[in-house]
Amino acid sequence: MISILLATYNWPQALKLCLESLATQTDQDFEIIIADDGSTNETKQLIEKIKLSHPISITHLWQEDQGFRKTKILNQAIAAAHGNYLIFLDGDCIVQPDYVARHRALAQKGYLVTGSRVLLDQSLTKQLLNWPNWDYQRFTSKLLQYRLSGCINKYWPLQIKIGTGFWRNYQKFVWRRIKGCNMACWKVDAEAIHGFDEDMTGWGHEDADFVFRLQRHHIKRKSGSWSTEVFHLFHKIHDQSHAAENARKVRAMIQAKAM
Repeated sequence: MISILLATYNWPQALKLCLESLATQTDQDFEIIIADDGSTNETKQLIEKIKLSHPISITHLWQEDQGFRKTKILNQAIAAAHGNYLIFLDGDCIVQPDYVARHRALAQKGYLVTGSRVLLDQSLTKQLLNWPNWDYQRFTSKLLQYRLSGCINKYWPLQIKIGTGFWRNYQKFVWRRIKGCNMACWKVDAEAIHGFDEDMTGWGHEDADFVFRLQRHHIKRKSGSWSTEVFHLFHKIHDQSHAAENARKVRAMIQAKAM
C-alpha cells in the first residue's frame, strides 16, 4: 500500500484542488495523510467536508503554528503511515490522474524517487483557484495554449510518459532537481535514517538533507521526470532567512563524507 504524505499550511483553496485531483486517480490503492504545520480552523473545516465524499481515506495530523516546522509534522506523518511506500506531496500541487500509478511503477527496493514539477504562473493559478472543482480534461484541453503563452514552463513531459530504466538512476548525490513537493521512498528506509532532521526549521533544503542521508544509507536515487510531474501553483516566495544555514548543514555533511 502507498501512503501519500501531504504537507500543507494555511492555503485551503489550493489544498482543495490537490485533494480533488487525488480523488481522480486511476490507482486508488493508497491513503492520504495530511501533515498540517499549524493551519487555522478553515483548513480543518475544509478537510472534514472533503472527507465525507472523498474515495480515499484521509487522516489529518496538525501541530501548533510555531513557525516553519515541516520536518516535525512530516516525521509524525511517516510514523502514522500504514503504507510501506511513501509519496511526499505538497498541498500547493495538483496531480495528474496517473500520478500514483506512475510512482508505483517506478518504486523499487533500494531506491528513492525524486519527481519534477510544472510551474504555473500567477494568472493561471488565479484561474484554477476560481474553478468550482478541479477538472483535468478542461485543464489539458488548453495545455499547448498555456505553454505558448508562458502560463506553464513545460509541455512535452506532460504529453510523453517514459517508463523505468537505468538512465533514470543517479550515480552520486547531486543537489539539483530535489523537490520535496514530489518525491518517494520506502517507509523502512525513511525510518532507518530517522526521517527528516527536525533541527532544520524554516524553509529550505530539508528535502536535500533527507535525500542525501538516504543515499548515504546506500539508497540509490531515481529520477521521476517524464512520468510523475505535478502542477505547482504560483505563490509568493517563502521566508528564506533559514535557507543559508540549512544549506550549510547539508554541505557540511557532504564534505564530511568526502573526507
